[in-house]
Amino acid sequence: MWKSLQSVASLMLSFGLLLMANAMFGTLLGLRSKLEGFSTETVGFIMAGYFVGMLLGAVYAVRAVGAVGHIRAFAAFASIMSVAVLSHLLRVDPVSWFFLRLIAGFCMAGMVMVVESWLNERATKTTRGQIFSLYMMVNYMGSAIGQFALTFGDPAEFELFVIASIIFSIALVPVLMTRSSAPKPAVPERMKFRALFAISPLGVVATVCSGLANSSMNSLGPVFARDSGLSIAEISAFMASVLLGGMVLQYPVGRLSDRLDRRSILLITTLAASLACLGIVMATSMPVYWLFIAGGVYGSFCYTIYPLAAAQVNDLADQDRLVQVSAGLLIAYGLGAIMGPIIAGQLMGAYGPNALFLMTASITAGLALFTAWRMFRRIRGSKRKATYLPLGSWGLSSKQFYAATLGHILKNRQQDSDEPE
Repeated sequence: MWKSLQSVASLMLSFGLLLMANAMFGTLLGLRSKLEGFSTETVGFIMAGYFVGMLLGAVYAVRAVGAVGHIRAFAAFASIMSVAVLSHLLRVDPVSWFFLRLIAGFCMAGMVMVVESWLNERATKTTRGQIFSLYMMVNYMGSAIGQFALTFGDPAEFELFVIASIIFSIALVPVLMTRSSAPKPAVPERMKFRALFAISPLGVVATVCSGLANSSMNSLGPVFARDSGLSIAEISAFMASVLLGGMVLQYPVGRLSDRLDRRSILLITTLAASLACLGIVMATSMPVYWLFIAGGVYGSFCYTIYPLAAAQVNDLADQDRLVQVSAGLLIAYGLGAIMGPIIAGQLMGAYGPNALFLMTASITAGLALFTAWRMFRRIRGSKRKATYLPLGSWGLSSKQFYAATLGHILKNRQQDSDEPE
């Protein structure tokens, strides 16, 4: 494990810094938007720009990488990202901020794709699983630590914007200093959405619902906390509790879903997430630590929906099309993520901050009903199941590394089953 860590330490450091700065700035911008007098509906549109850019970046950023190479592309993305963060201070305007968020989402998707490609090349047959586990820990921990960086300054001033820009710039250094050779960019064949839906309607619907819920929480969670009367430190703690909670049940839920009917586990997690949303609404009238606890429970269940959905689709898909399936799921997640902040912003503007989690409760409860219906429509078959692998809460991934890890595990399983007893 130590050798595996050493071989990818610089790349993991860059990835952690990226997630830290991205999570910090996402929360900061939501708070600053309200301080600037923007309505909650407007904030929802602004924050949706990031997910539009993320989806465009996941599809098209590979062209920039292919044209100039991984190192130059990463440097360009990081530099543009750093400039985009500071540019928010030059013009305080919702339309300008929307396009700046779009640029940020595109650049972030490109940078994560570069890091994942490198990790995929550096991983070997014996270390791929360890590296993927470390990758996901850095994903959640980096996002959680970024929330506490908000306490270093006042969201109404410029210092936090400068800090976020500095962190994005520093994230350049480990990648530029790595000794490993840059991999060749891979452009996966795209799968038509109709073909993906035909494989698993439940998996696609659950992916879209996960995008709706996660993007709404990541974008407007700070607005909910602020409008509920929390201080900056308490807002940071609330957001961090949700993200850290998302890490807690990944392994046990994954193990259960690998052994039992995946859909029954999805049904339980969606119902639990729906109840946790109602718990958060109730906790707003209680001491603040109850809100942190409810947020942690919510994150524990809601952030397992996306990987459960991906595993459900991979269970039914041909194993030689893992990359195409993963790319298709990314688009499905992105579509949901774009709509989430817009819908949530409208509801919160009309009915108050609690509408965020009432909306999420409705989404997860509706998904639970659809899951139960699909369980009656399609009986569980005897086909070999894929392996549950956790996915990042922010939906930031080119899925190349995910698909390669999943394919590696499946090949090992096949080899083990072919060996004579």
